[in-house]
Amino acid sequence: MRRSAWVLAVALLAVSCGGDEKDASGNGEVTVFAAASLTEVFEELAPEATFNFAGSDELATQIREGAPADVYAAASPRYPNELAAEGLLVEPVIFATNRLVVIVPADNPAGIQSADDLAADGVKLVIGAEGVPAGDYTRSILEDLGASDVLENVVSNEEDVKGVLGKVVSGDADAGFVYYTDAAAAGDEVQAIELQAQPLVEYPIAVVTESENAEAAAAFVELVLGEEGRRALQEAGFGVP
Repeated sequence: MRRSAWVLAVALLAVSCGGDEKDASGNGEVTVFAAASLTEVFEELAPEATFNFAGSDELATQIREGAPADVYAAASPRYPNELAAEGLLVEPVIFATNRLVVIVPADNPAGIQSADDLAADGVKLVIGAEGVPAGDYTRSILEDLGASDVLENVVSNEEDVKGVLGKVVSGDADAGFVYYTDAAAAGDEVQAIELQAQPLVEYPIAVVTESENAEAAAAFVELVLGEEGRRALQEAGFGVP
């Protein structure tokens, strides 16, 4: 669906669902379920909104179970597309892209310089769990690199990228796979190592069909898709369509 047609569809949904008038910025009563990797940029973009940040798979489960969400933004098209097919979301739109990197603690005690070093004896690696987009992307990269044996050094499968980041920053792990934007947000606490292989990491956003704040939900999505949102995403290190 072209963006103009999608915006019209969201506007019609908002009118049909009714609801109180909301701030044009999309703040106010809007509740946004978003991938953990969007934490910093979304909180900066709409500080008055209510956010639930977690793994995209966990958020999809919560929406299926009737959690009160107005907007869903995921780190993979998989779950939004599934929810849209089930009638739980308005058609998702891609609003950002990302890439994966390997991070190590600032002092890099294991001396890791490339993905090849992750297979060395004694290396403690943390990654996203299966079903978590970052975890699935990580496994895809390792398969493409012919380095699936690296998984033998995994000491923890985390529920989102913030869990991976936390284990590396604390020194509980020697390395982890996270999005570039998470590494950038961590600043000097980690070193980032670029990867030769990359999956297509796309972020879709959509209004939840049963939203009780459809006008505010549509306004938040437009904020993200608009000039202000694109600028904030680019400044945080995301790519934009």
